[in-house]
Amino acid sequence: MPVVTMPNRTTSAPAVTPTQRAVMYAIRRRGGITVDQLAGALDITTSGARQHLATLADAGLIDSSPAPRAPGQRGRGELIHQLTDAADGLFPKAYGELTNQLLGYLSTEAVDEVFDKRRDDRIESARARLAARPTFADRVAELAAILDEDGYLASFDVQPDGTFLVTEHNCAIIAVAREHPHACSSEIEFIRAALPEADVDRTTHMVAGAHSCTYEISERDD
Repeated sequence: MPVVTMPNRTTSAPAVTPTQRAVMYAIRRRGGITVDQLAGALDITTSGARQHLATLADAGLIDSSPAPRAPGQRGRGELIHQLTDAADGLFPKAYGELTNQLLGYLSTEAVDEVFDKRRDDRIESARARLAARPTFADRVAELAAILDEDGYLASFDVQPDGTFLVTEHNCAIIAVAREHPHACSSEIEFIRAALPEADVDRTTHMVAGAHSCTYEISERDD
């Protein structure tokens, strides 16, 4: 599991142990998780997973709902455990309220220029790192690592057709993106510019209501 540094928090935020934080990240990655899935993801016992979930539920950080039942399924159904809105503040953010306030003093053109400059700086830095990776798969993995370091809780998977799926489980600038759409467009522009040899399509979008942003990435033949 990628290592993500938690932001500084005020004393009013619930305190969580490193294992409980790992539980929260596991839930965030899936959008929802069962006890058995959590135990497998963290290599802990089922009873241990259940205990951590109960503690987080008591703190108001997760809630649970019945999992969809298969046709003809009998017996007691499983529960899906999901993060609450209270847990969202424990994930990396970029101080969105203050940023929006400051950006509000600028013209639309100036705001766009700020995001374009951020994009260009990230592209330059990313290209230097990706140039050292010999294969396309290595470069996609390194790009996911860069996004993870930037606070997006990113991961990547190889699809059955050989394409890659890069997933941002957390939006480090969600509050800004909701007010300034150019923040999102500059993000996909960054990914496309960092991997100019690839086709990149965004398939889910947190601003549109999805629990993650996902990008399908495939190497072009030309």
